Amino acid sequence: NSKLRHVEKDVLIPQIMRERAKELCSDKVQAFTKCCQETGLLMVVKCRQENTALKDCLVGYYSDPLFYEECKTEYLKQREEYKATGIKKKRQKLTSNV
Repeated sequence: NSKLRHVEKDVLIPQIMRERAKELCSDKVQAFTKCCQETGLLMVVKCRQENTALKDCLVGYYSDPLFYEECKTEYLKQREEYKATGIKKKRQKLTSNV
């Protein structure tokens, strides 16, 4: 049964999308984080370029219907595994070698 409840469509799938988009945009996340750490209180002014690049990357994924479908498929797979085993699977985080 692949019918989605409101909370699944509006909360759970977007949560997977955010996690995956952050992983896929990790270079931009790191650049923005590094800029903020280096500039402190002036980050609003000094890190505008890094912030824009990060936002553009994330929004690109959030607004991509194919990306939504991928994340929905991933969610449905997790839901089926949970129904079959009763064990909630934690998403594996991609680790970057920094």
